[in-house]
Amino acid sequence: MLRTKTCARCGRDFEWRKKWRGCWDEVRYCSQRCSRSRLGAVDNALERHVLDLLAARGPRGSICPSEAAKLAGEDWRPLMDQARMAARRLVAGGAVEITQGGRVVDPSAARGPIRVRLRR
Repeated sequence: MLRTKTCARCGRDFEWRKKWRGCWDEVRYCSQRCSRSRLGAVDNALERHVLDLLAARGPRGSICPSEAAKLAGEDWRPLMDQARMAARRLVAGGAVEITQGGRVVDPSAARGPIRVRLRR
């Protein structure tokens, strides 16, 4: 049995809990908050923007999640958490890597400024 999973909403890893003993295979979200706020059109658009920006930069380029947020809306600052979530979901899907200081980091543990690049 897998002891960790990736949340379908926020993209963070979470561990098995005793309360999920009988339904661990069906668990998709790390918390009630993530379960209540399902993926929407903005979340899907942010994932597309991240991939489109990376495709335009080429195999060696990287982006800041704020660039995808700026494409998703004029008032982009409130979209920053969602842009980081989109990047973590893409990491879980195997499409991209998240870096800090040029080194690949665990997306669940990354704090502060991050960059996103295509998986190498």
